[in-house]
Amino acid sequence: MAAAQGPLRVGVLGCADIAWRRTLPAMAACPDIEVAAVASRDEAKARRFAAAFGDPRVLGYEELLASRDIDAVYIPLPVMMHADWVAKALRAGKHVLAEKPLAADAKSADGLLALAESRGLVLLENVVFPHHSQHLRVRHLLADGAVGELRDFTSVFTIPPLPDENMRYHPDIGGGALLDMGIYPIRAALHYLGSALEVVHAVLRVRARTGAVVSGRILACTPGGATADLVFGMEHSYRTGCAFAGSRGLLRLDRAFTPPPSFQPVLYIERQDHREEVTLPMDDQFGNIVRYFANAVLTGSKTLDQSAASRLQARLIDDVEQTAIRIEVP
Repeated sequence: MAAAQGPLRVGVLGCADIAWRRTLPAMAACPDIEVAAVASRDEAKARRFAAAFGDPRVLGYEELLASRDIDAVYIPLPVMMHADWVAKALRAGKHVLAEKPLAADAKSADGLLALAESRGLVLLENVVFPHHSQHLRVRHLLADGAVGELRDFTSVFTIPPLPDENMRYHPDIGGGALLDMGIYPIRAALHYLGSALEVVHAVLRVRARTGAVVSGRILACTPGGATADLVFGMEHSYRTGCAFAGSRGLLRLDRAFTPPPSFQPVLYIERQDHREEVTLPMDDQFGNIVRYFANAVLTGSKTLDQSAASRLQARLIDDVEQTAIRIEVP
């Protein structure tokens, strides 16, 4: 399919909190994107979204996908609805920015990416944090030997308990903590340790009455023996970060996944008799990813590296599901 003419006219399929707080403000601020339509099963919510973001048309889901003047679709629906609606959008000829995870299993994710490729469409999973400049700086420091040879990577994304009615506690809708918070440390491990990462073991804490995964821990490693200790869940205090332990020192990055645009990240580097704090520039990771998506569609550029990362991430999630010991909790 030929590249679209700008600005990119985007329809929003679902009115989730992440769309309201982060993605739609970034799209509204991007000169290459026009929020052209909003669809929701709750018309009042759709109209509230429309009023806040330029007063686009309010449509039904199917009506939005059938609209000829919509170039692309942003899909922030609940996790277990992603695969179905991403496929419908692609078959309707729309480029797609889909909230993570792209699908609940590797086979479905592979199928969606193959469908997009066969139709010449951009399909981008909205994993935002790699688009923040702090992660590029960390990569440069590691490549320059800031901690020596990397021996161990740790990453965590945990949040406090949510109300019982929250969709994340309903695995048939929200998918649970592995598919929500677990995505972050898994993707970070792939980002820093590479595509050959393998799951060694995992523990999942599962609510007895619903079957929802509420937290877990994953041990993975590279062929060279670098280990990854990945923690996630929604029954903790709020924590988010990455740490890199090497033969000569330790590098730590807090707020690795959710820094707001006004936040200046700080890197902590420790070596024998050396302590250093490096304050990094502010950056807008949501602004960066929506510009990346728009540029890919408008210029016809490839997103093969992003597709490969999404495939690997889905495979690791499958491996965790197959490997894990499950512990029932109240």
